[in-house]
Formats: sequence, C-alpha cells, structure tokens
Amino acid sequence: MRKLIMWNLMTLDGFVEGPNRDISWHNDVWGPELEGLSKEQGWEIGGLVFGRVTYELMAAHWPTAPEDEIAGYMNALPKYVFSRTLVETPWRNSRLMRGAPAEEIAKLKREEGKNLFVFGSADLSSQILPLFDELRIGLCPMRLGAGTPLFRQGGPAGKMTLLETRPLSNGVVILRYAPQS
Repeated sequence: MRKLIMWNLMTLDGFVEGPNRDISWHNDVWGPELEGLSKEQGWEIGGLVFGRVTYELMAAHWPTAPEDEIAGYMNALPKYVFSRTLVETPWRNSRLMRGAPAEEIAKLKREEGKNLFVFGSADLSSQILPLFDELRIGLCPMRLGAGTPLFRQGGPAGKMTLLETRPLSNGVVILRYAPQS
C-alpha cells in the first residue's frame, strides 16, 4: 500500500500562496539545499496528485524547463489531476480525475508502488487531509500577511507526531509529521 505525502513550502503566518496566488516568494528560499531535498524526495515518488490550479502552474513550467533530474521526474511521473472544470490534461502522463477526491485517492493508495505526493494544491489538500500519511512542510522565515493558507479553518482536528526537523542554512526548517493513530 502506498502512502500519501504532502510537500509544501509555508510561511510563518501559514500561507502557501500570497495574494492573487503569488508564489514568487519561493525564489527567496530556493537554493542548493531545497534542490537537493527535491532530488532526494524524487526517488520516493510514484505519482503526483494535483488540484487544478497547481496542475496548471506546473504544466506551464515543467514541460519546457531545462532538462535536469527534477524536470525529468516531474515530466515522467504519473499525474492525477482533480478538477471539475478542466477538459484535458496535456502534460505528459496526466490523468483527469472526476470522482470524489477522497474515494479516488483511497483507491490509488491501495495500489502497489511508490508513494503519492501532493505538491501545492491547498484546496485539494484541505479536502483530503485525513488521508495523508505524512506532512512535509518547509517552514519559511517570512510572513506574507495574506494569501492562501495551507490549513483551512474548520478542517479536521488531530494530533501529529514529529518525525524530523531539518534546519537549512537559509532559515527554512523542514518539518515532517505523521498523524497519530
């Protein structure tokens, strides 16, 4: 059985996007250490799960990105896209998912293979929060003041077990949590 793992960068005030879905602040923290972490995580990924907005951002970037290890796995991996409005998913190896996200992801988790990762996709993540086996958050040393929060108010409550903390030289702290049973 595969695990479902969330990977997101989040600001100290809890946002994954600034106003108007701005993620340009990611450039302020990106560097060799986060690139190394991305390559490290790439070996664990058997499929990527996206909501529409994140899929469109990723699909606009990765197919034409300079070929390197990260672009290689981003383009090659199966991608499962949850959307009620998209009619096609042109990015290679993408599959449009029309069913209820919780049900479809539960089916995907039962399949054999490497783990499923959700990048970004805060709206989708809030719908499937109880299905995550692990949350990986890059806590960034900045505040945005407004934007899209990683965790929506009114979502399910639950305690987490800290699996790892990894401080990076740029002030980002990688936090890994698993839900308590």
